[in-house]
Amino acid sequence: MAGKVKWVTDIEKSVLINNFEKRGWVQVTENEDWNFYWMSVQTIRNVFSVETGYRLSDDQIVNHFPNHYELTRKDLMVKNIKRYRKELEKEGSPLAEKDESGKYLYLDFVPVTYMLPADYNLFVEEFRKSPSSTWIMKPCGKAQGKGIFLINKLSQIKKWSRDSKTSSYKLGFCRFCTVKYTPSTSELDNMFVHLTNVAIQKHGEDYNHIHGGKWTVNNLRLYLESTRGKEVTGKLFDEIHWIIVQSLKAVAPVMNNDKHCFECYGYDIIIDDKLKPWLIEVNASPSLTSSTANDRILKYNLINDTLNIAVPNGEIPDCKWNKSPPKEVLGNYEILYDEELAQGDGADRELRSRPGQSLGPRGGRSRDSGRTVLTTWK
Repeated sequence: MAGKVKWVTDIEKSVLINNFEKRGWVQVTENEDWNFYWMSVQTIRNVFSVETGYRLSDDQIVNHFPNHYELTRKDLMVKNIKRYRKELEKEGSPLAEKDESGKYLYLDFVPVTYMLPADYNLFVEEFRKSPSSTWIMKPCGKAQGKGIFLINKLSQIKKWSRDSKTSSYKLGFCRFCTVKYTPSTSELDNMFVHLTNVAIQKHGEDYNHIHGGKWTVNNLRLYLESTRGKEVTGKLFDEIHWIIVQSLKAVAPVMNNDKHCFECYGYDIIIDDKLKPWLIEVNASPSLTSSTANDRILKYNLINDTLNIAVPNGEIPDCKWNKSPPKEVLGNYEILYDEELAQGDGADRELRSRPGQSLGPRGGRSRDSGRTVLTTWK
């Protein structure tokens, strides 16, 4: 078994195991010597726990950063993005420029968000400005649509509060509801109208097991280009790329960038009727369950490309490696941010690299982990 990568996983999914086996890697148990561990977020807590954790050697890598939750917990994600905006404002960065109404020109990609119960008074003030609005209530640390509901009355918040006190890439896909969306208050409790999670939609009468309520991102792009035009569709995808880069920069100062770790995040983005994308959340462990044949192929290829980058040539990991992969191994990944090209003014370069955007009147330099960086858009 010398020279073979020894792998472990506590997520028994075929798209993972088939990728390990095709490389000739050897399966071992977590109590044996291993090189590669694809683990759940629960397990990563134990690995890096002060009480129960252990020191990883140079030939071991895992698929999560110790404090990935700085991006993948909804409340912490919003907190870090708000902090990132304020820091850019203090620096006088053009990235933080606002319009006449006070909205960010380049960083307005997160819906108005409040943390309850701490921000309850602020939420009430905002709610009363537009009392006919509908708000989404999302638990900070749950997934698969669990605990989500919609409200359009303050009394519903009070009921929730009482109940809670007594209760214990380039490739990708877009998800749809099985029931056509309507803003009607009569459908406020109909989750088949509002939540696209497969865990919910698969129980609906109109759920299609062949396509699973999903399109590939490429199909979505073709549809939007044919119905809304290439220019606005291109702008939409540029803005999605922008959201990904800026959200990662927002958490970079607080993320524990351990050399043994990598991440495969799942971004949840809602596109409104004006083709503006909004960041809803980032998933630490995007679902690897395959609900359709196309789903299985896409996720298999995703894992294949991820392993080609994280474990170059399928060899035993060495944390002293230069982790910048050559372009030919990227597969369907697309480089959005290239730190090796760091030069000049980072913020200015970022805005110039963003199609359809012009640099604001204020100059300034963007700080990113102590050095200037720039963006390349493919």
